[in-house]
Amino acid sequence: MTDGTLRIGEVAERAGVSCRTLRYYEELRLLAPSGHSAGGARRYTEEDVGRLLRIRELQEVMGFDLEEIGAILGAEDRLAELRSEWHGGARPERQEEILAEAVKINDRLRQQVREKRAKLDEVMADLEAKARRYRELARRSKTPG
Repeated sequence: MTDGTLRIGEVAERAGVSCRTLRYYEELRLLAPSGHSAGGARRYTEEDVGRLLRIRELQEVMGFDLEEIGAILGAEDRLAELRSEWHGGARPERQEEILAEAVKINDRLRQQVREKRAKLDEVMADLEAKARRYRELARRSKTPG
């Protein structure tokens, strides 16, 4: 298409997901197509692709589940709205409110990441303890006697 938008299959391929996954994300309101063709087919922009890649990053790299991702994306969307309002020439008193809200949202996001990191640290500590036990058992099995 000449309008610069992408079909669902193109987007799915770029992100390494299935078309069904894209539809599921749409059902969960994590992602929405920017428009539809005259025939009703979903059409996506590069911005939509970026959001999809962000979802995948939060899943694969950070280990967040889809509910957590929904909350994170909602917070990131709100931060984008606040940035837009700020750069749109908000009055000084509104700027204070914007900054206060942005700080709260950012603090919540940081806390979510801290909690996820703590869980990952627990998993890593468990794996390291098992590795020590395995090495000790291997050492003992080599010792005669």
